Amino acid sequence: MEKILTNIANPSIAIVGAGPGGLVAARVLQLGGVDVTVYDADASLESRDQGGTLDLHADSGQIAVEDAQLAEEFAALARPEGQAHRLLDPQGAVLMEQTPALDETAAPEIDRAQLRRMLAESLIPNTIRWGRRLASVNDATLTFEDGRVETADLVIGADGAWSRVRAVLTDAVPIYTGVTFVEALFTNVTESHPDIAALVGDGHMWANGDGKTLVLQRNSGDVVRGYISFRVELDWLAEAGLGAADGRGGVLDSNGTSATHTERVRAVLRDRFAEFSPELLRVIDDTEGTLPSRPIFALPTPTTWAHRPGITLVGDAAHVMSPFGGNGVNLALLDGAEIARSIVNAVRTGTAIGDVVREYEERMVSRGATLGKAANDAIAEHYAIGGPDLDSIPNFDEAADQWRANAAEYRASRN
Repeated sequence: MEKILTNIANPSIAIVGAGPGGLVAARVLQLGGVDVTVYDADASLESRDQGGTLDLHADSGQIAVEDAQLAEEFAALARPEGQAHRLLDPQGAVLMEQTPALDETAAPEIDRAQLRRMLAESLIPNTIRWGRRLASVNDATLTFEDGRVETADLVIGADGAWSRVRAVLTDAVPIYTGVTFVEALFTNVTESHPDIAALVGDGHMWANGDGKTLVLQRNSGDVVRGYISFRVELDWLAEAGLGAADGRGGVLDSNGTSATHTERVRAVLRDRFAEFSPELLRVIDDTEGTLPSRPIFALPTPTTWAHRPGITLVGDAAHVMSPFGGNGVNLALLDGAEIARSIVNAVRTGTAIGDVVREYEERMVSRGATLGKAANDAIAEHYAIGGPDLDSIPNFDEAADQWRANAAEYRASRN
């Protein structure tokens, strides 16, 4: 029999996934006095590289940070100068450059690791149970791979693109978009990689070709991360003879373990981007990393499910999309803050928690489907044969004005 969440004075909430969406939900719940535990498969906060930088939009991510009462902490870490964008052609000629005003805060950058640490450290000690990889969910009972079992009144799946919580609600799975990003890394760029530092400036650089793009992003700590991105078959590494396909864009060696062939991958990429200038090819030639392949997957839009008492989703678990538009983490944060606020308000007013979860899901699914479709259409257009249409590239000042207008409308709607 399904659990019916009615008026629960002291509900217990289990969040699966200690990413931004799960952590901000936990923070807002704790501020409201609601009991919450977060479970994550990572061994610790520092056990896995969190990737590069991201921008928090005024109408979503920043609203969630305010709800978490962490605006000052965010401002201390954020990099408004990182909002700058530079677009080049394959020979390095500048096609477009956007430099925001010094006081622009519509979408400042922050490193993913910094954001995660800020949110994690805001929680009551021992809220996060590290090293807990979920095996299955049965209503609101969680079984982990180490055999331990936990129960809660409500399970919030914040466990990302390949969510095991989502699998309880729907058969929908992410589909390969046809585009793969290969990661590049440059540390101590001022001294060790001055040419890369000059290319990226304070923010982002995009060098667009025919179905392929080189991306650089300025991070904190004198680090630049890059992405060698192109339209390609999912199993391109296997087709290049680098191992057996693993089904998700990687390759396996003869023992069935993930294989890394950095120099051979570099050679394949060098060949694919041969028409780019030597200056731009430094993104491939000089990277310090192992050139890991990151194929871009996205859920169908909309992805829907029948409401099920005791279980819901936030972020990529509900609506993973392409990174175009930068809405993924922003929606995860807004989802997390919104479901947490709804639960806190339900407890305070004696409202049935199941009712507010259902209402949240209706808003969240609609919002995610709209932005997800736009993001997935954008990546298809950008990597189409012939390259992207320059007229379709968003103007930052216009986008910033829209984010601010959206933020004012969102705040007004909940007052």
